[in-house]
Amino acid sequence: MAALLEVRDLHTAYGLSRVLFGVSLEIAAGECVCLLGRNGVGKSTTMRSIMGLTRPSAGEVRWKGHAITGWAPHQVARSGIGFVPEDRRVFADLTVWENLDVARLVAGRRGDWTPDAVFDLFPPLRPIAGRRAGYLSGGEQQMLTIGRTLMCNPELLLLDEPSEGLAPLVVEHLLQQVLVLKQRGLTILLAEQGVDFSLRLADRVYVLEKGTVRFSGDSAELRDDEALRNRLLAL
Repeated sequence: MAALLEVRDLHTAYGLSRVLFGVSLEIAAGECVCLLGRNGVGKSTTMRSIMGLTRPSAGEVRWKGHAITGWAPHQVARSGIGFVPEDRRVFADLTVWENLDVARLVAGRRGDWTPDAVFDLFPPLRPIAGRRAGYLSGGEQQMLTIGRTLMCNPELLLLDEPSEGLAPLVVEHLLQQVLVLKQRGLTILLAEQGVDFSLRLADRVYVLEKGTVRFSGDSAELRDDEALRNRLLAL
């Protein structure tokens, strides 16, 4: 299948601190692809570089065959790429419903996602639609952040460490809802260090170490080979 998103030889730094050293990856429409690796290996920086939040020093990001390297984040979002950041960044003083409605107003894209559709996907949000987001639990905030991103009707969803800091039952619920999105055909790029979470979702994986891709392949290859997982991820 032709790639929907291509990342070619990406190099990114924060000041004098280099983080990515020639990262390349691709994802086809309808795939769920995971960036795996421990903290600090460059997973979030790869996401931020794709989204335009951190400008690469070299390399290229291509979306539907067109170079978008260096685009402003709002341009990337309006082209069809949605980003769920690691730190969630809900609008704490706005209610759940207002967080969703703000996203709808600025989206610049038409589609099927409405607050009701988000509540259908994440039923725990419906009874607290009038509660300020700053008073939500971590799991509720994560659901809201994903829902708010969906309100922009993305074709590709970037999920940065969605399971981090959440209780196991919440993580399981979140995994099931992301599976629903995958089954609906949404393309997903997931950055995670939770191996079990990732391998239950992903079709393919890229394992990062020290800002480079150390392994790429089908998730089944990594899931079924404990020795390979141990060697790549030091588990």
